[in-house]
Amino acid sequence: MGDIEFERRDGLAVITLSRPERLNAVTPAMVEELIALFDRLATDPATRVVVLTGAGRAFTAGMDILGDGAGAAPADEASEPEGRVARAYSGMVRSGEIILRLREIPQPVIAALHGPVVGMGMAIALACDLRVADPTAKFMAPFLKLGFSAGDLGLTWMLPRLIGTSRAAEIFYRARSVTSAEARELGLIAEMADEGADLEAALALAAELLAKSPFGLRHTKELLNLSLDASGLRAHLAVENRTQTLAFLTEDLTEGFAATVEKREPRFRNR
Repeated sequence: MGDIEFERRDGLAVITLSRPERLNAVTPAMVEELIALFDRLATDPATRVVVLTGAGRAFTAGMDILGDGAGAAPADEASEPEGRVARAYSGMVRSGEIILRLREIPQPVIAALHGPVVGMGMAIALACDLRVADPTAKFMAPFLKLGFSAGDLGLTWMLPRLIGTSRAAEIFYRARSVTSAEARELGLIAEMADEGADLEAALALAAELLAKSPFGLRHTKELLNLSLDASGLRAHLAVENRTQTLAFLTEDLTEGFAATVEKREPRFRNR
């Protein structure tokens, strides 16, 4: 798949951004590959967990705006402003589909992070459900240093919800980097791994999730997403009540109760 590697395992998909010579900077072709890949995963009941990582010494340095980027890089004075704006806007809209699909696919997505997690890379990491990082991981949204706003691919929506508005504002306004240690303190990282072992740790976490109820896993992600935009507690309770009632009709619930009574680990079917 070009600069995107894809591996299937039992119930698990591993996606690797593989352009290490450019710190996995994302090109328009990679955007299209990822969108197509997530579209397939959205209707793949056999894949229950996804791990996303980067090859080499980076997760990703973001959109490749200085190379094969989406048209957002500054252009020379002779180029037509309207054309530049249209290309930049089209590229941003298309790139944003990656963020939406990461949230909307039914599988929990675990990001295995190391090295630069910059710009678009930070947005992709935050759109994942869980993040595992080694000590080299460094988050950065450098947009205010470049003349952009920090409103890039959902960052100003996601980061305040994860760590609070005030802390997000400080990081955005100062355009500073956030180390993996600080990210752990802020709650952005679920687990810290030894240097070079972020993928191994992410796979171990994925194995833990794969042992859980397939119904429960998918619907918990759906409910977490719905809670972010819920009009209020009453409306969200109605959705939770529907989901819990449906759970009574599943094999997962039967197995979960049987395992509890028999004092053993549940053996949910991979379907």
